[in-house]
Amino acid sequence: MRAVLQRVSSASVTAHVDSEPKITGKIERGLVVLLGVTHADTEADADALVDKIIHLRIFSDENGKMNRGLIDVKGALLVVSQFTLYGDSRKGRRPSFDLAAPAATARALYERFVATARARSVPVETGVFQAHMEVSLVNDGPVTLILETSESAR
Repeated sequence: MRAVLQRVSSASVTAHVDSEPKITGKIERGLVVLLGVTHADTEADADALVDKIIHLRIFSDENGKMNRGLIDVKGALLVVSQFTLYGDSRKGRRPSFDLAAPAATARALYERFVATARARSVPVETGVFQAHMEVSLVNDGPVTLILETSESAR
């Protein structure tokens, strides 16, 4: 799994379902997680990635040092599926998405990721899987990190 994290002071996602735009997720302080799934990913990868993200010390403490995790600051997650994180543009001018997992596999692991985060008592908002979406955010810092669970997709 590949996740792009952005520390935010606020964020929302609008999904276009039946050609009608609808805000499907909105958070204040927390993290936007753009989540991509590849063929080799497992439920264990999803669980491990959730635990890494919610405990990653990227929020400031009282001294302004990145010393607190999402759990510590009672932040929320806005999780958006994004198969394009596995786009390979090394050849040609059109990215190949062969490394992205098939939709059914990706959906199951995306849903597992969300369920695991909720089971850890983290407030979670989401986009709509396979929908066209618009993500709006105020990046706090800015702080943006990329996390991966396996070497197989590199």
